[in-house]
Amino acid sequence: MQQRCYSSPVTYSGLGTQLRTMLDLMDGDVATVLADLGEPDYRPRFTPIVRALVELGPQPIRSLAAAVGVTHSAASQTVAAMKRQDLVDLVAGTDGRERIVALTAKTRALLPKLEAEWAATEAAAAELDAELPYPLSDLVAEVMTALERRSFRKRIEESAWTAAHPEFARAIGHRS
Repeated sequence: MQQRCYSSPVTYSGLGTQLRTMLDLMDGDVATVLADLGEPDYRPRFTPIVRALVELGPQPIRSLAAAVGVTHSAASQTVAAMKRQDLVDLVAGTDGRERIVALTAKTRALLPKLEAEWAATEAAAAELDAELPYPLSDLVAEVMTALERRSFRKRIEESAWTAAHPEFARAIGHRS
């Protein structure tokens, strides 16, 4: 097993890269658990969609996107990947443009494994939260709320650095 070391200061990557790396590490480890459970092709990104469909029943993609907190495009791409693996069925909605997503028998048969993985993942996340000086789950919720109040784009536009660099501010269309 390869040892990973992330304790040294990161000098070339920004916050976004660090967050993506953290998510890749977590999702990668969840994927290895799923593979150990005999589901090497099941992706962790499918889980929110499956959980929503279990709870809500068949749903339009737009409703699924809202339920799991992603864009319509992201939900549509995930559903398409799930369809290729026969994890969901798609049927036309009432207006012809809308597609209704439902779990297949294959996915329903997987639910005991998925529920075990969900429970183990939630327990591990709670233990990670307890290990940190501030629970990651609370921090993520607070960040999302702050970004709803004022977008990251707006924060870039209104930053002290942007104010000190008028050519940059003009290039991104910021008006003081």
